[in-house]
Amino acid sequence: MPISPARTTAFDILQRVEQTNAYAAELLHAEKQAKLGVADRALATEIVMGVLRWRSRLDEIIASASGRPLRKLDSEVLTALRLAVYQLRFLTRVPARAAIHESVELVKRAHKTSAAPFANAVLRKVAGAKIVAPCEMTDEDPSPLLAREFAHPAWLVTRWVAEFGAGRALAICQHNQCVPSTAIRIDTAKTHQELMDEGIELDSGALLASARIVKGGDVTQTHAFREGRLFIQDEASQLVAALLGTGSRLLDCCAAPGGKTAALAARNPTAEIVAAELHPHRAGLLRKRVHATNVTVINADALEMPLQGGFDRVLADVPCSGTGTLARNPEIKWRLTPDDLSDLHARQVRILRAALRQLVPGGRAVYSTCSLEREENEAVVEDVLRKDPAYQLRDAGGELERLREGGELVWNDVDSLLDGKYLRTIPGIHPCDGFFAAVIERIG
Repeated sequence: MPISPARTTAFDILQRVEQTNAYAAELLHAEKQAKLGVADRALATEIVMGVLRWRSRLDEIIASASGRPLRKLDSEVLTALRLAVYQLRFLTRVPARAAIHESVELVKRAHKTSAAPFANAVLRKVAGAKIVAPCEMTDEDPSPLLAREFAHPAWLVTRWVAEFGAGRALAICQHNQCVPSTAIRIDTAKTHQELMDEGIELDSGALLASARIVKGGDVTQTHAFREGRLFIQDEASQLVAALLGTGSRLLDCCAAPGGKTAALAARNPTAEIVAAELHPHRAGLLRKRVHATNVTVINADALEMPLQGGFDRVLADVPCSGTGTLARNPEIKWRLTPDDLSDLHARQVRILRAALRQLVPGGRAVYSTCSLEREENEAVVEDVLRKDPAYQLRDAGGELERLREGGELVWNDVDSLLDGKYLRTIPGIHPCDGFFAAVIERIG
């Protein structure tokens, strides 16, 4: 019996994620996967994202059944075992015999034939084992329990409990283990109707009037998507772009993949907009995705932009850990280390300082991340403003009220989006990814 295309694809993608630090979502949407049928593409996606979300739980089961330290297993063997155990424990409609047989065949396909009997024995033991019920929460430190039950690194959960409290940490962990909704940004009612005519099922956005939630259909196959009139973009990301407001000359410092740039162009159709991107291939993709004629894309480092300033609006949506997007990018939680946060902080401080230098007096910048970590958020803003009195922090609440009064923000509880003067969305609490944003004005 040949291995199904779905399981072969899932295995190959998981190996690339493990060995090259690639991102699963990008690989799943690569042109190579377009040849898969609808059912195979859905199963491959389910397996890949499920294995990445639940990796530590899967490894615990494998270690118990095998009696071997996982570090002694070849990468290909471990990936095949994870793939099968996920199906055995989390997918009720997949026959156990299919999951076991095809994973053993994947071990052979990877030229690890000598390990095939071992893999078969482990998986049969897992299939016959009794499933242990989850533990109950207690009044003690919940971090270890949350980390184990929801397959997160303990150090990360400990931080969230300390920062947000046990209840919100639980909500974040639960959210990260579920398939997130797909949000899109559209600019006209005509586009909405066009999507519906093409079989796309849509709900209204929870945060923004311009957002829609995809309930059915593949928006990547629509005319609007191909023509750049529709962007797949989380609502929190859309809100950050809206927070910047309007101006006559705008700069997007770290612009790829282009969702926020396109949103800025839609809100500022007569403004001059410069979108800077460090990596040449990403700058090329940005040029293809953003069709607005008032946007100029440059391949430049945000720290050394070949610009003379003079911008009244600047967006610094900086590279970050991405811990607010773990439902979409679960591989991040297995790669990130505490040391990475200090390295990111240092680079983010430099980028924000460079971005602020591009402002005219009276101009405003928005600093944003899709991170939940203080080092990348408040600490960056505080470090920069502490050393330069030419800039001051504005209250994001005022900007949110402006958006609400203008009918753009449809989320009624504005206060829940605020942490002091900062914008903050929390996965599991808000219907979106976790984003942070600060509004900064140049006063001198």
